[in-house]
Amino acid sequence: MAATMRSARIGARDFTWGARTYVMGIVNVTPDSFSGDGVMDLETAVTQARQMEQDGADLVDIGGESTRPETWAGPGVSAEEELSRVIPVVERVAAAVAVPVSIDTYKAQVAERALAAGATLVNDVWGLRRDPAMAGAVALAGTPVILMHNKPGGGYRDLIGEIAQSLLESVEVGRAAGIRDDRIILDPGIGFGKTREENLEIIRRLPELRQLGFPLLIGPSRKSFIGKTLDLPAGERLEGTAAAVALSIAGGADIVRVHDVKAMVRVARMADAIRGT
Repeated sequence: MAATMRSARIGARDFTWGARTYVMGIVNVTPDSFSGDGVMDLETAVTQARQMEQDGADLVDIGGESTRPETWAGPGVSAEEELSRVIPVVERVAAAVAVPVSIDTYKAQVAERALAAGATLVNDVWGLRRDPAMAGAVALAGTPVILMHNKPGGGYRDLIGEIAQSLLESVEVGRAAGIRDDRIILDPGIGFGKTREENLEIIRRLPELRQLGFPLLIGPSRKSFIGKTLDLPAGERLEGTAAAVALSIAGGADIVRVHDVKAMVRVARMADAIRGT
């Protein structure tokens, strides 16, 4: 377990944990995004990222592989295909916005190329556990990393305890490769191998995960647990996302990863004001 992290430098910006909630905008460079917002056109992706910055995003996360359940069980996108999707976008977006750019990938080859192209944060949905080369690549680059909990098969006896244990195992993988604690952000993996009830429980019990001592990122945006609760398709989950974001912030989230940046920046600022940050 680490001492409580107070701040981190991501790209050219300092992030002070606990001062306010930071908002990460999502740019999906995929034809099959679960949320229906995937873009394959370079100019459209750059415009989307610029708009997110104007709307108040503190970071922009670029990903080239869908994590929707029906595709996640398959072989996935090849590194070559993923590179062809994300590298041109990372290059252009990094030059077009002042906020840090994150690369959403679990492949070391993609992370290395994206970091060379201007990304300054790696978001690994497998928590350094899918590609054995990822931890070393992140450590060598000296970049911060988001370690997400992921258990595709699901099935828990002690939901929060098992998530915490798995996240700490990912932390140890990072430490062994030379990644410093102040470069680690944890994500409990809302929507990844969890039932609707388990996702709701994670948000309710976020204060327990705060005890791990690392900053927390929460990504509830438009996800199926909201759709199942409200019986709504992905395109109509704005209010449900807002509720999940607000209560995640109340529980101690440091970063919220969202599609609807303008609305969620407003939600975050209001939640911060109520919370007194």
